[in-house]
Amino acid sequence: MATDVPILPKLPLLGTTALSSSSPAAAGSRLACNPAIDLTATVGDAGAALLVWRSSTTGGGGDDGDQGLVSKCVERGRRVEGGVAWKADGQFVAAGWSDGVVRLVGLESSKAVHQIRVVSGDSGGGDAGKIGLIAWGRNVTGESGKRKGTDEKGGRQERRILLDGERTGDVAVDLPRELVFLEVETALPKLSPLPAGGSGDDMFLFSSTASLETVFRSCKAEDADDVHVMIVGTADGGIHLSINDSFVIGTVKHAPRGDGIFQLCGHGSRPEASTHMLLLRSQAVDDTALYLVPMNLTFLDHSPVNLSLLASKSTTLQNLLRYLKSAQSHMVSEWQSTRELPRRFMAGVEDDLKKLPNGDMTVVQALYHTVVTGHVFEPVKEWLVDTLGDRGHKRWEKTVVSGLTSLRGLVHGNFIPALERCGVILSRLLGIARFHGAEESIGFDEAQIKKLMDIVSCLMMVAHKVLTTVMDELEHFNAFAIWLRLEIDKQGSSSITEELSEKEATMDHPKVMSYIQYYLGSSPLALYFDEVAKEDYIKDQEMVGPGPSLIDLLDKQLQEQEAGRPYMKVLQRIGFLLNYLTTKANAVFDGIADAEKKGVKFGQATEVSVGKKIWKHDLWMGRSSKKDHSAAVFTAIASEDDKSKIYITRSDVPLDSAVSGPTSTRACGLGLPQGVVIVDFKYLDDKSLLVLCSQKGETEQSSEAAGRANNQPEEPRSVLLRIAYRSPHMPYQGHSGGQLPSVLELNSTGSEQASSCFAFSHMSGFTPIQMEVQRASKLRGEIPARVCLLGRDRAMYKTYALPEDLDDQVSWR
Repeated sequence: MATDVPILPKLPLLGTTALSSSSPAAAGSRLACNPAIDLTATVGDAGAALLVWRSSTTGGGGDDGDQGLVSKCVERGRRVEGGVAWKADGQFVAAGWSDGVVRLVGLESSKAVHQIRVVSGDSGGGDAGKIGLIAWGRNVTGESGKRKGTDEKGGRQERRILLDGERTGDVAVDLPRELVFLEVETALPKLSPLPAGGSGDDMFLFSSTASLETVFRSCKAEDADDVHVMIVGTADGGIHLSINDSFVIGTVKHAPRGDGIFQLCGHGSRPEASTHMLLLRSQAVDDTALYLVPMNLTFLDHSPVNLSLLASKSTTLQNLLRYLKSAQSHMVSEWQSTRELPRRFMAGVEDDLKKLPNGDMTVVQALYHTVVTGHVFEPVKEWLVDTLGDRGHKRWEKTVVSGLTSLRGLVHGNFIPALERCGVILSRLLGIARFHGAEESIGFDEAQIKKLMDIVSCLMMVAHKVLTTVMDELEHFNAFAIWLRLEIDKQGSSSITEELSEKEATMDHPKVMSYIQYYLGSSPLALYFDEVAKEDYIKDQEMVGPGPSLIDLLDKQLQEQEAGRPYMKVLQRIGFLLNYLTTKANAVFDGIADAEKKGVKFGQATEVSVGKKIWKHDLWMGRSSKKDHSAAVFTAIASEDDKSKIYITRSDVPLDSAVSGPTSTRACGLGLPQGVVIVDFKYLDDKSLLVLCSQKGETEQSSEAAGRANNQPEEPRSVLLRIAYRSPHMPYQGHSGGQLPSVLELNSTGSEQASSCFAFSHMSGFTPIQMEVQRASKLRGEIPARVCLLGRDRAMYKTYALPEDLDDQVSWR
């Protein structure tokens, strides 16, 4: 730096991670630091993978690559083309993919736990539906405020209803609240993992216990006042909102100036304020202006039902439907496997039987004839000895027994338990609907939930029918397999031995005949799993919606089928009932989302501009003022044509009910010493703006060009500048869009209280081009405030700890 700069304090190195040589951070992507754990997400493999890393060394050296890799998420045929951001509690990392889906990856698995469709179709490399910014915000709902009263001194104290008027230590029990968040599901056995594989996006999601525990998390009373909001911006101007990890509110659009497309490029929020601050950029005009727009989510304060509870139950029901769909896919696969091999075996003798004099005998009739009379037709004998034989019999037996056993396990251990949990959740939603009634807009009513419960009852009845049928078929097949083995041995030997005679004498012939007659040609399970003709499907579907209870209709149709009379073919199909349940449940989810979406209100936009093309920007929302119910929102801007200056605007924005009121704006500029340029900057907290600076301002491109010319420049010195942007020494003045604010030179007299700077330890051979910052956290153990730097080659990042007190440090002078 300049010769008058003293020796700077050095930030201690927390860790260094060398990214895999095959997966450097993709150009254009940013690091995403976990706010609660020492984890960092990057986009690697040229955008084809989402990688999560842990700092692997604490020295200054590198690592050999994959030792710091925690997980790798790959979606075949898709790329990470949108933003990457961690949830505020560090539980999930969200990434936008090229198929228009935001996928949430948990800490325990490399597979997507939740998938949120943001835009329809595949972007195909274009920008029309591309996902841009992803941001998370944590809000405290109005429920917490309702439980607070005013004490005699005018302060706030929590109003509690005591259980039996007693306290346990210093904790008072709020009985109504405890009953609301009582988790009945915890009394049920845990869901069992499904086999891996299958089809669809969830083929591996439910295949491990850890993944199931991540997906099916209960709503705890202590977390019920917190609502995590995820905001996703798209290239077509959409602003997509979801809460509680994956419960979708919907997409809204806002044009602060005219009717053009304005893309989301910045976000800020506070837990105590239901108003979020958005930065929008016009797609049609030049990049000299941003628009600060308040977005008030009124449902956070005024929802008639606890949002966390409602979103948690709805999300759990959505995930249970996904689980049931996956289980049904495996059930169909297992049933089809029990039919495919026997069908191929029997097809080999069908043609030979047709050549017999009668000409219309089937293999079922021929085998039944053999059981009853003991006579074996010649084609059947050749088939038993030459085609089937010992090896074929073992394959047949193994395939059918294993398939039916797996099907029985899926129904009993996966499908029915999931239906039971659906019943418990629907019972809770029914209680909510009855409590609030039709006069309060909660998005669904009692009739809708009763319909869902009716469909679940039908699925439960069909599941038990399937279970009984599977066990019957398995019992009958075991008798048939013993008889088939005996016939193969009899037809393959020249004489009947005493051992064969004893086996034949103990044979259960009635079960053998029953299996051949009712199971061999066409399994009764086809009633529940087989495809239905399109005309029958359409005709029966029209009869399902209106009319009496669905469970009564199903019971009647099963009786008709057992009596051999005409019946509705579609109603017994598990696939149809599950699709019907999903359709009706989606109507409930959409109703809830629409009710909440009506509470999204946009306020008056404020232009943020200094009349120059914007290169980088960052947004911070300060604490709300109880006096005038407003918040100070700070926007830092650097221009492309002068990277030695940073401009900060302060906008005092009214919140909540006054969100449409006017906004007052002040601004100031800060000039870096000569020869020092900005590399990156981020807000840390309510006091500090951190700016990564380089002494010579070497850019990634210029350094690479110099390297190719075999004329390596002197390594630039990197320092961290801390700006106390709320200091009374900052020269904020009234500002309007397009004006250039007055500039305070940081190496001038009087700037000591506005800034301080730090050097980095262990920086030899490392030139950072990007910075992410995180505040200190105690959510998952003590972790200090830290700065994460990505190197110029995008193959290494370093993490540095920030001092606990940034106020008393060395200034630029």
